[in-house]
Amino acid sequence: MSDAPAGTLPVPPATAAQLTPQEKYTLITQHLAETLGGEQLRTLLEERDLTAYWGTAPTGRPHLGYFVPLAKIADFLTASVEVKVLLADVHAFLDNLKAPIELVEARVDYYRRIITAVFRSLNLPLDKLKFVVGSSYQYDAKYNLDKYKLTSITTEHDARKAGAEVVKQVSSPLLSGLLYPLLQALDEEYLGVDFQFGGVDQRKIFTYAEQYLPKIGYKKRSHLMNLMVPGLSGGKMSSSDPNSKIDFLDGPAAVKSKIQKAHCAPGEVEGNGVLAFLRHVVVPIGELFKGQGRADARAWVDTAGGAPSDAVLTVKGDPKFGGSVAHFRTIDELEQAYAAGEVHPGDLKQATIGAINALLAPIQAEFAASPEFQQAEARAYPPEVKPETKKKVKKYTPKPEHLKTPEEKARDAEKAAAAAAQNGLGETEKLREAVVDTLSA
Repeated sequence: MSDAPAGTLPVPPATAAQLTPQEKYTLITQHLAETLGGEQLRTLLEERDLTAYWGTAPTGRPHLGYFVPLAKIADFLTASVEVKVLLADVHAFLDNLKAPIELVEARVDYYRRIITAVFRSLNLPLDKLKFVVGSSYQYDAKYNLDKYKLTSITTEHDARKAGAEVVKQVSSPLLSGLLYPLLQALDEEYLGVDFQFGGVDQRKIFTYAEQYLPKIGYKKRSHLMNLMVPGLSGGKMSSSDPNSKIDFLDGPAAVKSKIQKAHCAPGEVEGNGVLAFLRHVVVPIGELFKGQGRADARAWVDTAGGAPSDAVLTVKGDPKFGGSVAHFRTIDELEQAYAAGEVHPGDLKQATIGAINALLAPIQAEFAASPEFQQAEARAYPPEVKPETKKKVKKYTPKPEHLKTPEEKARDAEKAAAAAAQNGLGETEKLREAVVDTLSA
């Protein structure tokens, strides 16, 4: 796969080079749900730039929620952080055996391509990014020895607790699933990073790493956590639930259908999947584009229609229902207007559909122009072959004699007699044919 062309940082390179350690720390930690070990990062920034890793297990299809961590990674790049993207193929395989290892390998290739396409669509540079496949080092003898060290000091309870929000929980867990958090902790050491970045659902794994890595002689790392993006149904956006998320390759018709079905009750902000998507994906990416000097790339802000330069979203109400065009300067302002009934759910959904299609267009254009990309997708997610269902043959069970009526017994007797007579005629005919054959011989 060819290297991506260099993009531009969220702020001009000259500005990035002049950032102080404190300004870099602010960029690195802004808009996060939680930071563990912040002071450790401050100290390191006084000495040098940082190295981080963000991991993803190549299982289900990547979805639009990936824009959230990737947009945050833009802040890391601006702060001169070296970012390693771990394509955790071994983790994917161990996560309750969701996919065979051969299929996971195909998905590694697809994930690399789709994530690269997303970075390109955001106009981010790839020279500070490094893709690392987990199996490239996780089969090494030293890594495995450290894994065994962790298994010798980690209880089943702690392993299950650490992976509770990430690994599928079952009543009788497989040992492979219990190893998942142990491997993720070790990755921090073997990738040589200062901090790990992930969603708040990773918190228990992060605290496990902070507690156990020092016990086998490795330093404690810092951990940065992003907010989780609610799915369109209001719950967690999940690759395994097609109705809760929008695929990077979903066309305009699919996007429209999914958004129209999304949870968006009138006046309801809490648990509103559409508003949550705007807050955590569309608005932050719009601010990223503005910082890159590409404000006109925000198709969801109607500057030609009079939107102010600091607007984050334009909602066009339907005049037939008394609606009008409204430009919102902050996501809080939009949510307040929606709670007050000033924005109709249908109008909000239409604005969201336009924003999503604009974000997906460059990614899908790259996919359409690359046969290799298309082949990678086909290998990673082959059509599901459903096994043929055999029609059940109805078995006839005769009615027990003691349950038959006199009439039924009489009918059965007549049928038996007729069958016996027919059988007797058949035997007579066979005997006649045998005699004829003998005489003819």
